[in-house]
Amino acid sequence: MFASVVAKKFKPLFLAVSLGLTASMPMYAHSITAISDSNSMLAFVADDVAESFDEEEMGDLIDEEEDNTLDPTSDVSNLVDTGNQSIRRSDRYLSNNPSNDPIEQVALNAISPETLKTFVQVIDLVRRQYVEPVNDDVLFNDAISGMLHKLDTHAEFLDAEAYDNLRAFTAGDIGHVGIHAQYDATAGQWVVSSIDRNSPAAAAGIAVGDYLHQINNFKLNTEMKPLDIEQMLSGIAGSQVDVTFSQAGRAKRMVTLQRNLAEQQHVSIEVEDSIAIIRLPIFQNNTAQQILKALNQLTVPITGVLLDIRNNPGGVLESAVDVASLFMDDTVIVQVQGREGEPQKLVTRGTPILTDLPVVILQNRYSASAAEVLASSLQSNHRATVVGERSYGKGSVQSVLPLNDEQAIKLTVAHYLTADGEKIDGIGVTPDIELSENSSLWKTQAVTILLSKDRDLGLRFTEPEGSLPVKNDY
Repeated sequence: MFASVVAKKFKPLFLAVSLGLTASMPMYAHSITAISDSNSMLAFVADDVAESFDEEEMGDLIDEEEDNTLDPTSDVSNLVDTGNQSIRRSDRYLSNNPSNDPIEQVALNAISPETLKTFVQVIDLVRRQYVEPVNDDVLFNDAISGMLHKLDTHAEFLDAEAYDNLRAFTAGDIGHVGIHAQYDATAGQWVVSSIDRNSPAAAAGIAVGDYLHQINNFKLNTEMKPLDIEQMLSGIAGSQVDVTFSQAGRAKRMVTLQRNLAEQQHVSIEVEDSIAIIRLPIFQNNTAQQILKALNQLTVPITGVLLDIRNNPGGVLESAVDVASLFMDDTVIVQVQGREGEPQKLVTRGTPILTDLPVVILQNRYSASAAEVLASSLQSNHRATVVGERSYGKGSVQSVLPLNDEQAIKLTVAHYLTADGEKIDGIGVTPDIELSENSSLWKTQAVTILLSKDRDLGLRFTEPEGSLPVKNDY
């Protein structure tokens, strides 16, 4: 006997955070006065740090007899100046004080004078001694980028162009850099086979025939496949990836590319033996709505759901919560753990119209972020069987924090935990059933697992008169 089901409206979820390209979490938002500097690095040091140096130390730092300091007209506003704007940051995430009192202002003299002295000396030496002239803006931007990269692989400095591009993308777009590669056994190298025109890779000077050596911190090896390279180079549109390459026989170069070639992805659905196979390439703002619309267009009833999240890099967290809310009622989906305090729990909202159908989730090693949130939540609550291989293990939250109208940083501000409080970052989601090495058979194997489950109930979806109900805008 088949029940007729009509999708109902979802209530707004209480936490506005995205995975990959996230806005600052409003529940923790606290205004910190931005640091303003003077017109030069000399004034930057002398005015703000002089009281922390004794006279001899200042003489060592700024030798007035020899003009070997930074140009007094050099502008360090690209480094720290945000004008009259304030930075929306989390005092809970960014505070170091054990009393948990919010920090109202970050004082420059809180930085070790010796540290400032060393930094200025290095800049000075580079400007005077490096084999080629280097623009001050480039030096400072690179210094910021290096600092953030040392924190973790997800932290980034966004210059004017990168920040502009990031804001231009729709949340949940997938982006790539325009590189395609094949392994050359003769050369023993991964070789660029084609470059998309007008792509970030082409603009960086990467050409057909170049060798690819490393993507971010991962060195390429002979066991990888072209799809592996494609997936590592792809990601959330607007995010960045470090690519190490070389021309044959020449020195290696590393460039940071922004994934600017964006392609919006859509949910697809097919039915096999009354099993609805729902392909989720990424989590966008309207993914749950896309699922409902696709189900309402089916002409046959379904007795089970296969959620295929292979190669899904994540996307919008609220979207993953929306999708989980189709299958569970009043249930913890994921926990968000900041720097201090108790984890925040995200729970399902709305009517779980698919609560009675058995579910299998198919994942691979490129299923990440929001995809892992969905898989772990249904697994932890015994609502789905996860099959495939261990997922990527990207369980951290990055917030985009503006420095001014043209620049920003992307900073890790929290970690995701499973509904049971288990860590995801660096670990991933372990499947309940590992599938064979031949990944081309995985979908068939996943359907077979579903067909073996109790499927007494079948659902037929009908579209009501008028437009399809959608979740509330938020």
